[in-house]
Amino acid sequence: MSVQQVAGVDGAELEVWIDQDLCTGDGICAQYAPEVFELDIDGLAYVKSADDELLQDKGATTPVPLPLLTDVIDSAKECPGDCIHVRRVSDRAEVYGPDAE
Repeated sequence: MSVQQVAGVDGAELEVWIDQDLCTGDGICAQYAPEVFELDIDGLAYVKSADDELLQDKGATTPVPLPLLTDVIDSAKECPGDCIHVRRVSDRAEVYGPDAE
């Protein structure tokens, strides 16, 4: 994806990942951004690839598409498990989520 498709703070590319150890399985993220998040049969949320593939590896990341940026940020803010991390690709600095400064 190009920067025009995936962009965030100051035009930087962003990626998102979920810490399944903290996931409560509420599914709020999948309600906000079903193109990015999905609950698996284990009841936990995972990110999906641009090809709609569920990424189940621990710490798996997926790009944040610009049209879904607000939905992904809202997911991170509303997550009761505080387990959604949105970070810049360039320096891996968290910009939204429990470790954001």
